[in-house]
Amino acid sequence: MRSRAEKPFQRVIAQLEAFYGPPAPPAITDPLQMILYENVAYLVKEAQHQTAFAALGRIVGLRPTDILSAPAEKLLQVAKLGGMLPEGRVRKLQSIAQIALQDFAGDLGAILHEPLPKAKRLLKKFPGIGDPGAEKILLFSRTFRVLALDSNALRVLTRLGFGAEHKSYAAMYRSAQDAVEGQLKEDFSWLIAAHQLLQRHGRELCRRSAPMCASCPLAAGCRGRPPR
Repeated sequence: MRSRAEKPFQRVIAQLEAFYGPPAPPAITDPLQMILYENVAYLVKEAQHQTAFAALGRIVGLRPTDILSAPAEKLLQVAKLGGMLPEGRVRKLQSIAQIALQDFAGDLGAILHEPLPKAKRLLKKFPGIGDPGAEKILLFSRTFRVLALDSNALRVLTRLGFGAEHKSYAAMYRSAQDAVEGQLKEDFSWLIAAHQLLQRHGRELCRRSAPMCASCPLAAGCRGRPPR
C-alpha cells in the first residue's frame, strides 16, 4: 500500500516505474560528452543517435583536441550517421571543442562547482544547450537536484495538468517545474529516473500526435487528450 504522504507527482512516477520498470542508470554523465551527444545527431531514433555518438568516439575521439585535429571528412562521416544536415553538425562539434578549450581549458569539471544559475549560464555557451539541456547535465552529473525535462516529458506533464501549455516553450517549461515544486524527492537517483520515465512515456505512448491513450497507465488522471 502506498504511503498517504505520497504526493501526486510522486504517484505519477511510481505508476510509470510500475509500467515500464526501473530505468537503467544513464550511460553518459560527463558534461562534455553529454553536449557532444546532444549535437552529434538530429531528429533520429535513439538507436541511431547512439550509433553516431559511438562512431564519434571510435573514429574521431571525444576530447576537444581530438575533434579540432580531426580531418573534416572524418567528422562528416560521423555526422552523416546522425541524420539530416550533417555539415551543420560538423560545425557544431568543432564549435563545442573550441569553446571547451578556450573557455574551460578542455575540462568542464569546474562548471560543476559553480552556483546553479552560473553553472547553467556557462553550459548554455555551447550549441544546442538551453535551460533543459543544462539542467539535464547538472542532474545526470549529480551536481544539482533539479527536475530536468525534455520536450517529451514536458508534454506528459502538461497533459496531466502539471503546468500549462503556452506559446512560449520557456514559459511552459517553467510552469511545469513550478507545478511540481514541493513534490520532488531530494534524491539524485529518483530525479534521474523521473526524467527518464517521463521522457520514455512521451516518446512511446504520450506522443505529440496519435497518442496511445488506450494503453496509457496514466489515462485515468489525464485532464484531456490532445486534438486529433
